[in-house]
Amino acid sequence: MKPEAALVAARPILRRNPSASLNEVAAAIRVSRATLYRMFGSREGLLRRLDVEPDPGSRERVLAAALGLVSRDGLAKLSMQEVAATAGVSRASLYRLFPGKPALFRELLRTFSPAETVVETVRRLHHRPAEEVLPEIARAAARALAGRVGILRTLVFEVTSTSDESAEGLKYMIGHLVSTMCSYLAAQMAEGRLKQMDPVLALQAFVGPILFHLITRPIAERELGLEVPVEEAVTALAETWLQAMRSTSSEVQ
Repeated sequence: MKPEAALVAARPILRRNPSASLNEVAAAIRVSRATLYRMFGSREGLLRRLDVEPDPGSRERVLAAALGLVSRDGLAKLSMQEVAATAGVSRASLYRLFPGKPALFRELLRTFSPAETVVETVRRLHHRPAEEVLPEIARAAARALAGRVGILRTLVFEVTSTSDESAEGLKYMIGHLVSTMCSYLAAQMAEGRLKQMDPVLALQAFVGPILFHLITRPIAERELGLEVPVEEAVTALAETWLQAMRSTSSEVQ
């Protein structure tokens, strides 16, 4: 069999099952594994020649695999080859989805952090006063992170490491989440509803206690007997922030 004929025969097999091994492809097209190796050098070489698109579930499997590996070893030690193997996709398919670790980490943040939820909440309620919006943001973030405390801890650590691998993710968080929140807070300050201060500092003061609560909540429940429901807890923290940030003019009004 010539390479061109092998490609024609292998294409539908790999489209049906993109994780098929070279042995499975060879058996299906009735040639030896050694023949395929001689023609294409490796399974990845075959995939490059075919340019087979990843199957619909590949993206989700890659993200789940990458999250588990980042949680275990950290982003710096993450191996794209191990991600591909764990997700059951070829390296060629993995790099089609995510051209490198920075792009992969950015997508981990987009998928598993509450950034998208928070931004959507702000945009939906941007015309409402901070007294309504900030507690709702806190509750929405808590709901988005339900059962994901370990994930949150991992992502916070990695995004604040300022490594080359996390740079794209940091840019996403600043350009998407931080800019949206700071713009809203600045608008509330301009309208006299909140005290005037640097919006970044105001955002840090808002996020810090809520983030700390969510990360330490399992310990507080187990060791300290905390029984306050999570949404009630983050609402109380948001309202405490609002009390401190309420401007004198808004109190008079």
